[in-house]
Amino acid sequence: MLIHQLFALILLVGISAARRSCKVKAIGGGEDDGPAINAAFERCSKNAKIVLDKYYVVDSLLHASGLDDVEIELSGTVQYTPDIAKWSPQSLYLVYQNATTFWFLSGNNIHLYGGGTIDGNGQVWWDTLNNTHNTGTAGGSSTTFARPIPLTVGNASNVVVENIRQIGSPFWNNFVYQSTNVTYKQIRYTCPALITVLFTDGWDIYRSSHVTIRDSVVINDDDCVSFKPNSTNIIVANMWCNGSHGVSVGSLGQYAGETDIVANVSVTNITMLNAQNGARIKVFGGNPSPVSTVGGGTGFVQNITFKDFHVENVDNPVLIDQCYSTPADVCAQFPSNLSISDVHYINVTGTSSGREGAVVVDLECSDTCQDITAEDTHLSSPKGNATFVCKNIASTAELDFDCTAPSDA
Repeated sequence: MLIHQLFALILLVGISAARRSCKVKAIGGGEDDGPAINAAFERCSKNAKIVLDKYYVVDSLLHASGLDDVEIELSGTVQYTPDIAKWSPQSLYLVYQNATTFWFLSGNNIHLYGGGTIDGNGQVWWDTLNNTHNTGTAGGSSTTFARPIPLTVGNASNVVVENIRQIGSPFWNNFVYQSTNVTYKQIRYTCPALITVLFTDGWDIYRSSHVTIRDSVVINDDDCVSFKPNSTNIIVANMWCNGSHGVSVGSLGQYAGETDIVANVSVTNITMLNAQNGARIKVFGGNPSPVSTVGGGTGFVQNITFKDFHVENVDNPVLIDQCYSTPADVCAQFPSNLSISDVHYINVTGTSSGREGAVVVDLECSDTCQDITAEDTHLSSPKGNATFVCKNIASTAELDFDCTAPSDA
C-alpha cells in the first residue's frame, strides 16, 4: 500500500512539474508589450499558466488561439494604446455589427483571473464618436471607425473569467462570440467618461450557449447585458447595473435573410439604477428589402424569465419594443418577422423616472406576442398612478395589472 501511495505522489508531483509557466516581463518606457504577451500565449498554450503581473502597454493585437487547459493570472494591468488610426485596421474584425477586438481569447478550458485590470483607454474614441457620430446601424461599429472590444471570448469552450476590473471600453466591453460554457463572475466594469457614451455594453452574447454572468457590477451608458442573435441557455444573476440601457434581449432581426434566436434565458436578482430601460426586449421591425440591414430578419424569442428585478429611477422598467430603430410607418406596413412568446416577469419592483409619464410597463408587439405573464409586479411612477401599456398581447389574463392601449393606438 505504501509503495502505491508513494508512486501516486511521485506521479502527482511529476504532473504538477510538467505544467509550464510563462511570466511576462514589461518592457517599460511606453514600449509595446503585445508581442511578449502573444509569445507567452504561444509558448504556454497547453497545460500551462501565464502570469501578467505588471503594467503592460499593448499596441498590437492580442490573439490567443488554440489554448488548452491554460490559466491566465492577470494581477497587473493591460492597457491598450489610444491610437485610432492604428487600431482601426489592426483590431480583429468579427463581422457582426462591424465589431472588432483588441484581445481574442480562444480555446478550451481557460481560466482568466487575478484581480487585475483591463483598461480600454476609451476617452479618445468617445470624444471622436461624439464629434463624428460615425456608427453603424443600431450603434454598431463602422468600417471606417473601429472601436475595439477589450476582451472577446471567441470560438471557445469551458472558459471562466473572474475577479477582473475593466475600465474605459471604446465599445462593448465583453463579447462572447461563437462559444459555449462560458462563465463570468466578480467583474467590475466602469466607463468613467467625461461625456455620455453610448454603445459601451457590459456584455454582448452572440451565437453562444450556456453562458453565465453573475455577481458583477456595471456602471456604463448602454446595455448592462445584451443577448444578441442566437444566444441560448443563458443565466444572468446577482447584478448591480447603474446608468445602463437595461438587461436586453436583442437587438434582433436587423439583417434580412438571417434567422435570430434567443431562448432559455434566466435573469434573476438584478438591481437597475438610473437607467433608460430595465427588463427589455428589442426587435427590429420588418423591411421589404431582401438585403436590408435595418430590419426584416426572422426568428423567435422564447422562454425568457426576468425575476427579482428591482429598478430605481428607470425610464422604462419593463419594455417590449418590436419596432426597435424602425420608423413607425415602416413598422405598421411591415411588422416584425420575429415571434415573441413565453416571457415571464416575476417580482419586478421599484420606481420609474417619470420620463415616460406614468407608464411603468410598455409591452408593444407589432405582431401578436404569446404567453406573456407577470406576477408580483410592484412598480410606481413619480408622475401619478402607474400605467401599464399593452398592444397585441394574445392574452392579458396572466398579467397582474390592468392594461391600457398605447396613446397612439
